[in-house]
Amino acid sequence: MSRSIVRQSKFRHVYGQSLKAEQSYDDIRVSKVTWDSSFCAVNPKFLAVIVESSGGGAFLVLPLSKTGRVDKNYPLVVGHSGPILDIDWCPHDDNVIASGSEDCTAMVWQIPDHSLIRPVTDPIVVLEGHSKRVGIISWHPTTRNILLSAGSDNLIIIWNVGTGEPLISMEDHPDLIYSISWNRNGSLFCTTCKDRRLRVCDPRKREVVAERLAPHEGIRPMRAIFTRDGNIFTTGFTRMSQRELGLWDPTNFEEPIALLELDTSNGVLLPYYDADANMVYLCGKGDSSVRYFEITEEPPYVHYLNTFSSKEPQRGMGFMPKRGVDVTKCEIARLFKLHDKKCEVITMTVPRKSDLFQDDLYPDTAGPEPAMEPDEWLDGRDEDPILMSLRDGYIPPKSRELKVAKKNVLDSRPSTRRSMSTLETNSLPPQLLERLLEELQNLKATVLSQEKRICDLENKLSQYTNGTD
Repeated sequence: MSRSIVRQSKFRHVYGQSLKAEQSYDDIRVSKVTWDSSFCAVNPKFLAVIVESSGGGAFLVLPLSKTGRVDKNYPLVVGHSGPILDIDWCPHDDNVIASGSEDCTAMVWQIPDHSLIRPVTDPIVVLEGHSKRVGIISWHPTTRNILLSAGSDNLIIIWNVGTGEPLISMEDHPDLIYSISWNRNGSLFCTTCKDRRLRVCDPRKREVVAERLAPHEGIRPMRAIFTRDGNIFTTGFTRMSQRELGLWDPTNFEEPIALLELDTSNGVLLPYYDADANMVYLCGKGDSSVRYFEITEEPPYVHYLNTFSSKEPQRGMGFMPKRGVDVTKCEIARLFKLHDKKCEVITMTVPRKSDLFQDDLYPDTAGPEPAMEPDEWLDGRDEDPILMSLRDGYIPPKSRELKVAKKNVLDSRPSTRRSMSTLETNSLPPQLLERLLEELQNLKATVLSQEKRICDLENKLSQYTNGTD
């Protein structure tokens, strides 16, 4: 009798386990910026963490193999003049990462394969178009060099990183944007906003195609992600400040597919989605636990699986793409949990006795090859990710240089391009114009100072040579 009651699922016994202390990353000064970002991004080659930095924003990039204590003088990626709020690795090049900052810019960086021996200070391209801080960065899942940025100016800009130019701007949000998630083929994205609305946007039509007011009745921040079936999974708060999760069909926003209350806590639940297993991992900021759920087509649609608990609360979390897990140990997910001063690695494993490759756990997953070029996507074409098999594991390819091709052949500026939005420079936002003028004045003062020093040295040298004669 009990067998017919228990739900059959290969993920029902997934368990979490922390790796040994020597396999974690210690002495990392994690950023204390008050922003609901994960502060961490990871891929099969690197771990990137936003860190405390004087005189601007910086983040740390470590090869995954460089575990243990991190030297306090380890080189950082620096270039932003304000604190960094979000980072995201390119899904099609493991050596390229984008960052968004309070200095109103987004930057794209090329990271060398080896450990850094000096700070990375020159981005491939600087994307300037926002008038307020850039809090969300997200790469297109299937198209090469397409990057989305969202700022506190309520503006969403989609860039072609290969040319450094903005392709699409959307001003449909009247308030602060909390989260953005692309669907599987990148034809749509969903957003949550401070106005308590969940929106589905078609970027190429530059319009909102569906929206729902208050999917969660509480006023605290919401998060939303697309599932592989085209539904939307959300986290938020009830009117009584209980944390809640929901599953919605964007073609019919009237009633939720599922709505589930969790607990009472202030921390925003950050969802991380595994499309291959159709599982969601919920990591609350300030929580010391990770809950995970399986999404199915049978009621109640969102099935609670288990909770991984540890002693210390998390400051942020990084989620490894499926091609970076260890298939020989039946590992289906790997999370990188940020503490105040370290990063702990958590593995999620399905218990299996066999050492053979488990086909049912590892269907073909999204590989690093892009399915389309920017022009094809802009013309209205949609393609699912190009899949790869994990049967023999995944070996990351060597670094490929990302080049920015300038559109204007008369433009003789250096390779690090500063790209303006559709606005011309004479109509720049006052805040940005003021900052550029200030930088120019500082640069002029530095040049004058150096010229004066050169003159003084020449005079001293002249007096010395005259005296020796």
